[in-house]
Amino acid sequence: MRLVAVIVVAMPVVAIVAGCGPTVTPRPAACTAAAFAAGRWIDLTHAFGADTIYWPTEKGFVLEQEFAGPNPKGYYYAANRITTAEHGGTHLDAPRHFAAGRKTSDQIDPARLVGEAVVVDVTKRCAADPAYEITPDDLVAWERDHGRQLVDVIVLLKTGWAAKWPDRGAYLGTTATGPEAVAQLRFPGLAPAAARWLVEQRRIRAIGIDTASIDHGPSTHFGTHVILCGAEVPIFENVADLSLLPPQGAFVAALPMKIAGGSGGPLRIVARLPEADR
Repeated sequence: MRLVAVIVVAMPVVAIVAGCGPTVTPRPAACTAAAFAAGRWIDLTHAFGADTIYWPTEKGFVLEQEFAGPNPKGYYYAANRITTAEHGGTHLDAPRHFAAGRKTSDQIDPARLVGEAVVVDVTKRCAADPAYEITPDDLVAWERDHGRQLVDVIVLLKTGWAAKWPDRGAYLGTTATGPEAVAQLRFPGLAPAAARWLVEQRRIRAIGIDTASIDHGPSTHFGTHVILCGAEVPIFENVADLSLLPPQGAFVAALPMKIAGGSGGPLRIVARLPEADR
């Protein structure tokens, strides 16, 4: 009788990952990065243009076309010049904005501008009161409902005001401009007591809101700004529609123009939905 040797070769488990091709499990870092980049990304930024909303005392966004078309050498070329205040449209408030000696736009640690986002939805309260101030109770209620604390996250406050963009009157509560218009502003914001609770009782990376200011429209002393900026918490204002983001689990990157010595600047903020929400 002839004996036949049978050799069993253990083969690696193979997984097909979008954008990666076949890879061995566990996936190499490059493949994981490709799969992450290929996920569903949501833009939370209002485009800058002629209808971009600015504070009533600011002039707004100006784009001047310098050249657009074929040049004498035969290839197409386009270049523009822009003029903008730091604080208008979707933008960053650096801590220096309301706190002397705190970090300017270029000094903020990038780690504060990226990370998991949680969305605190107060749209019903804001619909009933256009000058609503989000309270510590609203934040505690979110923690109770989701079984976790607001620690090491980017907090995004969803008031529903992004749906009013770019209707200046609906969004700001007034179409007037100039210093006298500031007293007419009506939109929701975060109460100073809630800001103090966040910086003293919790530890967040940054905070954003879908209105023109983290302080509500009628504010005259901007206490929420003062507290957050004093605690070196970056602020994102005029964030676009948050309706596609889940209450937790999305990854956010909020990268502002890096202005040396800046008190803020235009911001591009995007979110990647978690696997279950893609």
